[in-house]
Amino acid sequence: MNVYNMFQFRPSYLKDGHEYMSLWPMKPALYSLFPECRIISATKFGMQVMPPLAVLTVALQLHYLGMAQLPQALVIGIFFFSLPVQGLYWLGHRANQPLPPHILSLYKDVYSKMQAQGCALEKVPAKPSFKALAKLLNSAFKQLDKAFTNQLF
Repeated sequence: MNVYNMFQFRPSYLKDGHEYMSLWPMKPALYSLFPECRIISATKFGMQVMPPLAVLTVALQLHYLGMAQLPQALVIGIFFFSLPVQGLYWLGHRANQPLPPHILSLYKDVYSKMQAQGCALEKVPAKPSFKALAKLLNSAFKQLDKAFTNQLF
C-alpha cells in the first residue's frame, strides 16, 4: 500500500463516519472492547460545543486584541471547527477497514449464536468490515434478550 494513498483525504469518509456513528450500538458492554464508543461520544459532544466555542473564541480575540490578530484568531476558530470533523473522518476510515483476526472471530461467534437463536441475518460478507460488525451488534442488542447479550460480552 502506498503511504500517500493511506493518508489521502476522502470526503466519503465523513458521510461513512456519520452513518457508522448512527449504526454503532452505544452499550456499556462495548465501551471496554472498542474505542468507537468513546470516539462517538466525543464527536457528538464536539458537534454541539465546538462551533459556538469557535465563534466565541474568534470574537473575543478580535474584540480584545484587535484586527491585527485576525489570522491567529481564524486559525484557532478553524481548529475548533475541525475537531468534530476529525472524529467523523476517523469513524469513516474505521468503518471501511476489514476486521482484524481477533475481532473477526468475535463477529463469527456472535453471528453463529444469533443464527442458532433463529434471528434473520444478512449473509456474511467475504471480508467483514467494522460497519458490518456495527450492524450485527446493533441487531444482536435489538433482537436478543438481555441475558443472552450479557453472556456474549
